[in-house]
Amino acid sequence: MLSLHTSPLAQPGAGDGGGMNVYVRELTSALARSGVRCDVFTRADAPGLPREVRIEPNLVVHHVSAGPEAPLDKARLVELVPTITEEIAAILARQRDGAAPVEVVHANYWLSGLVGHALKHRLGVPLVSTFHTLERVKAEASPEDAERERPDQRARAEADVIGCSDAVLASCSVEAAQLVVHYGAARERVVTVAPGVDRAFFSPGDQRQARRAVGIDPDGPLVLFVGRIQPLKGLQVAIRAFAQLSRLGVQGARLAIVGGPSGPDGEREHRRLVALAARLGISASTQFVAPQRHELLSSWYRAASCCIVPSRSESFGLVALEAAACGTPVVASAVGGLTTLVEDAVTGYLVELDDEAAFARRLAELCADPLAAAAMGAAAAEGSRRYTWPVAASQLLETYQYLASRSPVTCASGHRPPRPLLGEPAGPH
Repeated sequence: MLSLHTSPLAQPGAGDGGGMNVYVRELTSALARSGVRCDVFTRADAPGLPREVRIEPNLVVHHVSAGPEAPLDKARLVELVPTITEEIAAILARQRDGAAPVEVVHANYWLSGLVGHALKHRLGVPLVSTFHTLERVKAEASPEDAERERPDQRARAEADVIGCSDAVLASCSVEAAQLVVHYGAARERVVTVAPGVDRAFFSPGDQRQARRAVGIDPDGPLVLFVGRIQPLKGLQVAIRAFAQLSRLGVQGARLAIVGGPSGPDGEREHRRLVALAARLGISASTQFVAPQRHELLSSWYRAASCCIVPSRSESFGLVALEAAACGTPVVASAVGGLTTLVEDAVTGYLVELDDEAAFARRLAELCADPLAAAAMGAAAAEGSRRYTWPVAASQLLETYQYLASRSPVTCASGHRPPRPLLGEPAGPH
């Protein structure tokens, strides 16, 4: 399992850490508990990291040495792909006598896909790819948040990886269609496996107790935003919509923003949004909260009257699912995977992209009518029950086993597999 630009051990909600961190950590943990040996490879981005971290039986995270032991922007990471590939190959070679041979390589995000593409040909095994976000979809939804340097590089790389992947995972039907329409992915290789939610932490609970736990006044409406601070997440829409609540008759409301700056312009975006809240006169009722440990987010979800997800693009929308699992109604943009998670007027509301007035009206309805919000929250919690990590792992394992029983697909780029790594016979074992 490749997760090179961000570690599954990293704090979600800031920098490059987000839903992908949670996805890799929870999915590999569920696979490990089902008896599958999972080796996760990520780049060492801080000094003193151990070469291996044994998370639990069958699950090991490897810190790959490549470049400076510090965070790097993605343009720099592209240059390190050959080094990372060789380092992983060397680790696998050292494991040869003590571990079962690799049967499948699973890459997460396009940078990991570049390494996975090379390793597929080195190892002669199937490649599974999960992209989490797609450059052509992202550029269409939020041009200013697309890759700034060599903008076509990522899209071309994604297309190459898709052309070589034995299976491309989509989190929902919307993402599956995007892969086909924007990248020409072969329909028969696109497999839909929805992420899950850990019900040991994310489940309904007492709102007043949750507010005391996070230090929020137990009285009055609370609107919650969870996510990284970057233009793609639409936080400016949340702030502008919240500022309209008093005019719509909602008094004493608070807005909690849980997350940190992300990307090269994250700090500037954060300052811009703090200034926006000040201009709109809502600084006193707006709280910026540092990223929280994943399991602690459940208290914030339970504390909220509603959760706002105004993203311009979401391949799935893990925040919306986690909020729903905690019994909190969601007001979300009608984009991407959010349209499959939120049932409009039943578990929350879907709003047209960037429509600040419509977001404000829906937030006002939920804040002004706690009984209606509670009924929607209960419906959301019930609807979320079908999303679990063990189910996702079981579906994925079926795909792995099917691919491992067949010869890898021919790379669409015409790349011919060289002699298999380690001198082992070509094909899955």
